[in-house]
Amino acid sequence: MYKIIILLMSFLYLQAAPQDEMSYIKEKNEVIALKEELTVFYNKKESEYQKNKQELEQLLKKVEKEKKEIATLYKQNELILKDIQGEVESKTAKIYDTMKPKIAATIFNQMMDEGKIEDVFDIILKLKERNVTVLMKFLDVEHAALITEKLKNYKNINN
Repeated sequence: MYKIIILLMSFLYLQAAPQDEMSYIKEKNEVIALKEELTVFYNKKESEYQKNKQELEQLLKKVEKEKKEIATLYKQNELILKDIQGEVESKTAKIYDTMKPKIAATIFNQMMDEGKIEDVFDIILKLKERNVTVLMKFLDVEHAALITEKLKNYKNINN
């Protein structure tokens, strides 16, 4: 009886084995095909990513280059502007240096009454020292005090 049961089980096992093996092989082939598809898809996406990354890096380099060019241009324009302002200030100082101190003081008092203290101070910085001394005599006391204070602070800052 055991022999019959063992033979029957062996027969059933051998019958079932090829079907399981066939389905296993079929699933294995499907997995391999799926893996190949995924590999192709991944490689395609990776190449697209690398291409996009390269384009972005080139754009970034271009932006950095243009940023440097703009900074250089800005510095050059700033220097030109300072030169122009210095030229105007020196011409203005020459005019006030040749003016009579009383007339220059009257103009400065008017400018300071209008709130243009910084403009007056910039001009006074460019004047010859002996002319500033005489000019200070003719300025209003409050204005002379303001200019003196600014000169003191300017001297401390430059030292």
